[in-house]
Amino acid sequence: MKKYKITLIKGDGIGPEIVDEAVKVLDAVASCSDFSFSYEEALMGGCAYDITGDPLPKETISIALNSDAVLFGAIGGEKWDALPREMRPESGLLRFRKELGVYANLRPAVVYDELINASSLKASVVKGVDLMVVRELIGGIYFGEPKGRTADKGWNTMVYTRDEIVRIAHQAFKIAMQRSKRVCSVDKANVLDVSQLWRDTVIEVAKEYPEVELSHMYVDNAAMQLIRDPRQFDVMLTGNIFGDILSDEASMLSGSIGLLPSASVGAKIGVYEPIHGSAPDIAGQGIANPIATIASASMMLRYGLDEIEAADKIDTAIKKALSEGYRTQDLAQFDAKEVCSTSEMGSIIANYIVR
Repeated sequence: MKKYKITLIKGDGIGPEIVDEAVKVLDAVASCSDFSFSYEEALMGGCAYDITGDPLPKETISIALNSDAVLFGAIGGEKWDALPREMRPESGLLRFRKELGVYANLRPAVVYDELINASSLKASVVKGVDLMVVRELIGGIYFGEPKGRTADKGWNTMVYTRDEIVRIAHQAFKIAMQRSKRVCSVDKANVLDVSQLWRDTVIEVAKEYPEVELSHMYVDNAAMQLIRDPRQFDVMLTGNIFGDILSDEASMLSGSIGLLPSASVGAKIGVYEPIHGSAPDIAGQGIANPIATIASASMMLRYGLDEIEAADKIDTAIKKALSEGYRTQDLAQFDAKEVCSTSEMGSIIANYIVR
């Protein structure tokens, strides 16, 4: 029997609650599969700063790199907003991604039929939406040099090398091969030299995937098209800052940020986390929606551990729970037959797996 070592980084706010439910579901799927899990917890975020004086202790990096995957909750909160920027939880997360070399952020946006009315867009627009944003994560303007500020001026530099673009493009095309075989590369090549390099390089990589249809779109148009006709997209490939914005926009097609997972993958390891924040205002109340974290665990199985059948079991169980009318508080107004606590929702999904 295969045994996978998983690093758990629960983080701040609702992080511990939602990670616990994902572990519950992972244990359920392992019980009816030919593999098992062992877990080791590590610190990152505000809780790490409070204990060690560093939002990312060196030990956490070592633990993560010696595991098969990282399941991560959420970090941050107003408690730590007054700290110097380099000591804030979010700075620890940026360092963590860089240290682990997780260069590709995978952000699916799926609209469940049972929750189609949760979207702020018309049902006719969002019905059947199932797209994936593939965002380059450790390059671009967030990491480019030079950067700085004076009292009257601030500057950042958007930088991409050809190698950075090649590796993220391969990720997008490989994922497209598992889906509907369409990639839309998003850039601003009409005004940015770095985007022209991006476009030219993506065209080169596309030659290795003749079955995949490649299109290009300027980022401003892509933002509009995501709202006008989101079903036109299968895989959206883009850089760090554009992907940051577009993936958040795409997340709202579903109507609830509590539903959507993400994966950050690299050559060595992947980090799997919900797209939402730590929500300290509801922490400890048992009302957080764990579905995004549970779906992140499914992505861990699918993209990190190549356990496709197990991932499918989790995804099916999530859909079953929603189709049966189980809702957490954030979705209570959308055809809820029963409003569940965080723990109850995790148990319901886990039970559907082992039935």
